[in-house]
Amino acid sequence: MEGAQLLVPILVPLGLFAMIFGIVYLQKREKMAMIERGMDPRRYKPQSAPFQNLKWGLLLIGAGSGLFLAYVLDATVFARMKDNEAVYFGLIAMFGGLGLFLSYRIEKKETIDKEAPAAYIHEKDVV
Repeated sequence: MEGAQLLVPILVPLGLFAMIFGIVYLQKREKMAMIERGMDPRRYKPQSAPFQNLKWGLLLIGAGSGLFLAYVLDATVFARMKDNEAVYFGLIAMFGGLGLFLSYRIEKKETIDKEAPAAYIHEKDVV
């Protein structure tokens, strides 16, 4: 046990340094590859994902709801039983998946609503 306590202050800073160094190294390497291909790295921005925040928000809300419901069930219904970890994992996965499904439905509805006006143009309306 004493050996592990000695290694933690050494390995954590080394791990953080390696992670930061790796991220910076890969970003520079990506820019160099763009320059070699004749592209200007300042012009190319990462593409925005407009529904990314919605997706993460609904996933976390679903996971939190599943965790809360699992706690309530564990404290009330399964109070006499031991080892109820499966309830926690199952409900977190179910409600997280429900949040992702809800996000998908909202994204699909928004994209259909944006495309719908173009679909209703009649030939006589076009000059």
